Amino acid sequence: MKIILAAVISFVISAVAGKLLLPALVKLKVGQSIKEIGPTWHMNKQGTPTMGGLMFIIGIFITIFVLGWQGMLAGDYSHLYVFGFALVFGVIGYIDDYQKVKRKQNTGLTSRQKFLLQLAAAVAFLCLMRFEGMLSPNLYIPFLQTELVLNWVVYLIFAAFVIVGTVNSVNITDGLDGLSSSVTVPVALFFAVMGGYWGHYEQLGIFGGAMVGGLFAFLIYNHYPAKVFMGDTGSLFLGGAVAALAFAYDMPLVLILVGIVYICETMSDIIQVGYFKLTHGKRFFKMAPLHHHFEMCGWKETKVVAVFTTVSAIFCVLAFLGVMGRYVA
Repeated sequence: MKIILAAVISFVISAVAGKLLLPALVKLKVGQSIKEIGPTWHMNKQGTPTMGGLMFIIGIFITIFVLGWQGMLAGDYSHLYVFGFALVFGVIGYIDDYQKVKRKQNTGLTSRQKFLLQLAAAVAFLCLMRFEGMLSPNLYIPFLQTELVLNWVVYLIFAAFVIVGTVNSVNITDGLDGLSSSVTVPVALFFAVMGGYWGHYEQLGIFGGAMVGGLFAFLIYNHYPAKVFMGDTGSLFLGGAVAALAFAYDMPLVLILVGIVYICETMSDIIQVGYFKLTHGKRFFKMAPLHHHFEMCGWKETKVVAVFTTVSAIFCVLAFLGVMGRYVA
């Protein structure tokens, strides 16, 4: 019940926050700069307010703090750890957004600066979760109901790069109106359902429910044609939240399923660059990342969003089937 309530409360708070935030962003002229290398028809999005992710960040925080109060009194702060970690990435994204707006171009922090900040945050989070006894160096394998035992240092290195990769994959997916937010709704719903299904993860379930509500509220303003973009502030926060939830549930390999769209988006970029270099100028896709390829094939933005979200939802159902028996005696 708390998880459903979390979705409702977060939706209301985020929607109201958006109503107040959007005029402020317009007044401050916090407009998005569009890359010239992207589809030419995206240039009409130039100047659309960015940093809109603040609305669901606010909604999620208030919701999990209020509904998670009873759990906190019992000593369970897992949802706050996840939020704090995601917020660190959101702050990195905010700095990046601010730099872009200040310079009036689509370049903020350097890739090296982002990577080092994200890697440091990932290592700190993993060590905290390990210290709190919420994380083991054993990789739970969905469907097989078994674990692969790893040395902690090996696990830490692996996990840190998985987190950084996940966060940036979500960021890459944020390229069309409503895409990243829509694709992430089933992912957040998966984590919310697992929190309720397993019971002892209720705090994390509340966080997942709050994410669902916050993202639906954001889509009021972000659906095509978007009135506001989440910016790196929002996309890095979402990436951090998705990665943190997977590790807080101590099942990072589930990211392969729930994050299938993020993975495909990132792999399309890697394949495109690699193929371009190997063939001295030829392209594997019409344009990367993947959502732009389908746009170049003639798909409307709304169709891309609908198909990608459907794929995300299907794989989240598969993920549920793969892990549902983990705590069954």
